[in-house]
Amino acid sequence: MTELSQKQTASWRDYYEMCKPRVVMLMILTSMVGMFLAVPGMVPFDILILGNLGIALVAGSGAVVNHLIDRKIDAVMRRTSNRPMPQGRVAPKQAALFAAMIGVLGMAIMLIWVNALSAWLTLASFIGYAFIYTGYLKRATPQNIVIGGLSGAMPPLLGWAAVTGTIEPGALILVLIIFAWTPPHFWALAIHRKEEYAKTGIPMLPVTHGEQLTKIHIILYTVILLLVSVMPWLIGMSGLLYLMAAVVLGAGFLAWSLVLLFKPGRNTAMDTFKYSIIYLMVLFPVLMVDHYFMF
Repeated sequence: MTELSQKQTASWRDYYEMCKPRVVMLMILTSMVGMFLAVPGMVPFDILILGNLGIALVAGSGAVVNHLIDRKIDAVMRRTSNRPMPQGRVAPKQAALFAAMIGVLGMAIMLIWVNALSAWLTLASFIGYAFIYTGYLKRATPQNIVIGGLSGAMPPLLGWAAVTGTIEPGALILVLIIFAWTPPHFWALAIHRKEEYAKTGIPMLPVTHGEQLTKIHIILYTVILLLVSVMPWLIGMSGLLYLMAAVVLGAGFLAWSLVLLFKPGRNTAMDTFKYSIIYLMVLFPVLMVDHYFMF
């Protein structure tokens, strides 16, 4: 049913869903870790709350723009067909106004109560995701998620800059970890949803180059991720606790990638995707714990 043929009243849950709360929560987890790693002691409470609130609002705004631009594609895919815009519960003008409101509010919070550097970096991340990735790269190249993944990898740097007002090597390493994590994470989902992506005309790697080559790419990027993930230990940013976690979690990710290539089952791609989320949700908090206790 199209957005024009269905008449439904939007609820607050529809606007909340368009903000992609689970994705934003994962971003805030990494931005918080970036904040705590930026200082030897505790993060100032006002920066911790207002910085993450501002980042979350701007990230939510980018997610709404993503819904707005992709509404016709979302209507074709089973995974996204029940979203508020394809179902006609939220009109494009309403979505655009909502995105503008929360985006401006988030930027105002960052500029007034945090600092200018973190605000402009947050805005750059928003533009990269909402317009460069969603509006152009997603439809232009099978490497869309690799190139566009940089904007999604920014939260640790945003959190770090919110506390220090600077860009430092440690923050860039955190960005690099998420940047390397993004392709195998998303390509696993793309394999699982290959037929749906094919219907939309989006040039996802499994559609344009086949599943086998995509699986090889997943292994290569997982190896890169494993190597990159030990960099905090190599530069003295973390201790043995984090090193062990990075090696064990990375080995688990690599194991799933190898199973996906050599002995795939019906749900292996989705299981790999789910593991990738667990990987990030464990790796970054362990890095924060190690920062304070330095095992």
